[in-house]
Amino acid sequence: MYLAYFDENKYSQQSPLFYIGGILLPDRSVCDLESELSEIQYNFFGTTILTKDTEMHGKDLFHGKGAFKKRPLANRMRLLEQLAVFLTTHRIAVRLICIDVSAHRSRYRYPQPEYQLGLMLILERFCDYLEKQQDVGVVFGDYEKDEITRAVLDFSQFKLSGRTPMYKGRPLGRLVDTIYFTHSHHSRFLQVADIVVFLANRFESIADKPLKWHEAKAWGIWQTIRTGTDFEMQRWP
Repeated sequence: MYLAYFDENKYSQQSPLFYIGGILLPDRSVCDLESELSEIQYNFFGTTILTKDTEMHGKDLFHGKGAFKKRPLANRMRLLEQLAVFLTTHRIAVRLICIDVSAHRSRYRYPQPEYQLGLMLILERFCDYLEKQQDVGVVFGDYEKDEITRAVLDFSQFKLSGRTPMYKGRPLGRLVDTIYFTHSHHSRFLQVADIVVFLANRFESIADKPLKWHEAKAWGIWQTIRTGTDFEMQRWP
C-alpha cells in the first residue's frame, strides 16, 4: 500500500497559477521516512514534537515568518536543502497539477472550480502511479474547512460512478476508503507536500536562475527536486 499526501496553494492575482499535489510513500518504508524527517525537524527546532511552532511550512520557511521568524536565512535554506536530499535520496514519487486559472475560466463556459478540478486530476495521477506499482493507496489532505465536505462527496461519487467525469476519465479503484484530512502541523508528510507545492508555485515558471542569493538557492533546490525524484506534473488546460 502507498500513502499519498497532497496540499495546494491559494490562487490570487499575485499567484495566478493553482498548484495541487504532493508525494506518495510506500507503507513498508513510512516508519523509516518519518524517523528521518523527525531527525531533520529536531536538528532545526530542537524537538520532535508536532505543533504549529515546529511546522515546516513552505511560505513561512522561505519568508522567515511564523515558526521561522528571526531564524537566519542561511539556516532556513539549509533546511530546504535537507528536505530536498530527503526527497531525492529516496527518489520519492512527486505528482503535481498546475492549473492556469485565467485560461481555464476563459476556455470553458461553465468552468469547474479550480480546487474541484485539481483534486480530480491529482487523484487520477495518483491512480496512474498506483497502477504502475500494481498496488493500492490511501489519500491524506491538508485540512481546508471550506473544501473538505465537497472533496469527500466528490471522491465518493467518482468511485460510485466507476470513473472521474473527465474526458477519458479514469477509475479511482486503487484509492481505498475515503480522503482523510488533518492539520498539516500534525503530519510531517503533509508539511513536505506543502513545501513541494510552495516551491513549484514560486519557481516553476522561472526559467533562469534568480539574482538574489536566497531566491537562487531555493530555485536550485527546486531544480534538484524536479530532476532527482520520480517527478511528473500535469498542466491544465
